[in-house]
Amino acid sequence: MEILTAPVSSIMTKDLITIGPEDPLTKVISIFKRERIHHLPVIDEGKVVGIVSKSDVHYFKKGFCHSEGEDSLPDDCRVKNIMTTGLAKMEPDDRIEVALEVFKENLFHAILVTEDNRLRGIVTTFDIIKAVSES
Repeated sequence: MEILTAPVSSIMTKDLITIGPEDPLTKVISIFKRERIHHLPVIDEGKVVGIVSKSDVHYFKKGFCHSEGEDSLPDDCRVKNIMTTGLAKMEPDDRIEVALEVFKENLFHAILVTEDNRLRGIVTTFDIIKAVSES
């Protein structure tokens, strides 16, 4: 398939919502409720330091709280407490087929696209499925 040799920059989402490591989890929950996204890159002083997924928040709340309400989270619950720091990253010119291998080998659902550790976009499994189905 020709689409698989295209750069990830051709399918990545570029207009991203980001959060900081000191942001409260209630802010993350609010963003996930309001937007149709499943991953939030974590940026500190302009550099990528982590990522938080809807699943991260769900499992944290389930293990920490007896109820599912965000009001049951203490005020000191911060992004840094649950963010994933072992990140999958790619360069904008890396091919889509490389992203497929990363997804397959690591069970990630999102890969951050960076240049010099600066966030340029995000590629998800959905982006690849959409690109392949449209080609």
